Amino acid sequence: MQFTSEQRLDDGVLEREFTLGEIPGTLWTPGSAAPAPLILMAHNNGLPKGEPRLVARARHSATHGYAVAAIDAPGCGDRPRSVADEQARADLRRAMQAGEPLDEIFESFIGPLVEKAVPEWRTTLDALLSLPEIGGPVGYSGWTAVGIRLAVVEPRIAAAGFFAGGYVPRAQREEARQVTIPLLFLLQWDDEGNPRQRALDLFDAFGTKEKTLHANMGGHTGTPWFEVEDGDRFFGRHLK
Repeated sequence: MQFTSEQRLDDGVLEREFTLGEIPGTLWTPGSAAPAPLILMAHNNGLPKGEPRLVARARHSATHGYAVAAIDAPGCGDRPRSVADEQARADLRRAMQAGEPLDEIFESFIGPLVEKAVPEWRTTLDALLSLPEIGGPVGYSGWTAVGIRLAVVEPRIAAAGFFAGGYVPRAQREEARQVTIPLLFLLQWDDEGNPRQRALDLFDAFGTKEKTLHANMGGHTGTPWFEVEDGDRFFGRHLK
């Protein structure tokens, strides 16, 4: 892991950009000297690590004593896109404009993206846990499809907060039964792009005995800010 830049923000959080091979990422750490528990934070469906809502959540959690890391998934953010990536995105735009069904296009795009992203998150986790300023345990927050796979294959993930506002491939819907860690699931009740019943069925499928559903009124980007506070309290019960 190579740090390429750093700045101390007004709230005392240290923000550092890093690269790990081809993986670009950002790490936020609190001002305290003690090793901090870690939250891996991923935006739904591979949106960039610099997306303002993700950055705001990360900084907020860092001010509450967590180290937070985000990376760009393959073909997303600052990373080059393959011909297949560009075709999938073009197919998605065309289908949305035509009002056509999107599930199979999402399967062809999001499914392979999850398969590529999860090993990179595990590699990133290895590197992060070698830093003296980061301790355990580890939480995960954000992109549900990647989070499900990580929770199944990565024993170091102790708790997770998932956002329902993104397509979850069929493979991860099946894997949800194997998720046994404490779970907080956020659902926007009026999310026009994500069927409510599918999200409720997914919540029901999670195998953990400790799962909580927070459903709020509003559309896709309307998750209220108090859910960030609730998320920090949730991780506080399981990571500290």
